[in-house]
Order: sequence, then C-alpha cells, then structure tokens
Amino acid sequence: MSNPNYRVEIPTNPTELIDLADKVYKKHTELGPDSPLNAMVSHKWSDNGAKIAQAAALDKQAQDLKKQSEEAINKRNALMPDIENSVKGSRDVLQGAYRETPRTLAQFGFEVIESARSAAKKTSENK
Repeated sequence: MSNPNYRVEIPTNPTELIDLADKVYKKHTELGPDSPLNAMVSHKWSDNGAKIAQAAALDKQAQDLKKQSEEAINKRNALMPDIENSVKGSRDVLQGAYRETPRTLAQFGFEVIESARSAAKKTSENK
C-alpha cells in the first residue's frame, strides 16, 4: 500500500539543485528509451541536460569568487582601523591648524558641513 502523505522536495539552493538535476539526468540517460522522463513534452532533458555542466561550472566559479571576495573583504577590514585612525587624527590636526578657516579642510578631501547654528551666528555678526 502506498502512502499518499508524502512530499518530494526540490532544493532551492542552486548548488543542491544542480546536483539533483545531474543525478536525474544521469539516470534518465542510463535508462535511454525506457526512461519515463521521455514522456515530458516541455522542459525535456534532451533540451536542458547539456546545460547542467555549464551551470555547475558557473556555480563553482561563483563559489570561488565569493570565497575570494570574502577573503579580500576580511583583509581590507583588518586594515581599516589604522586607516580610520589616520584620517581622524588628520582631521583633528587640521581643525586645530585651520581653526579660523575650517573650509580649508575641504582641500584635503574632507566634507565641511556648516551647521545652522554657525550660519545663524555669522548672520547675526554681519548685522
């Protein structure tokens, strides 16, 4: 007696789906003309079977690039505290050196934002 309460899962993970597709295609090919999958009218394995190898190669490439990307990000992040401290220290020194002309910091690449308070103060001083 068969169990009507079962499901057959299809992986959503691309790597797992490619692996399953490869297994299905290999079994289909092994059975040849006796394969029940020959009854498929659309999405035939004769049309899509060859795409599995290409998808697997691209999946491997994507995984390798992801690993390289993660390694590069980790190396970059390890350098960032020293760089950030140099930038903050430079800002602090320049703010002291150009206390009267803070816009000069823009020449070093800093974005100088005038607050509404200092703009209001300048307006009242000009009256």
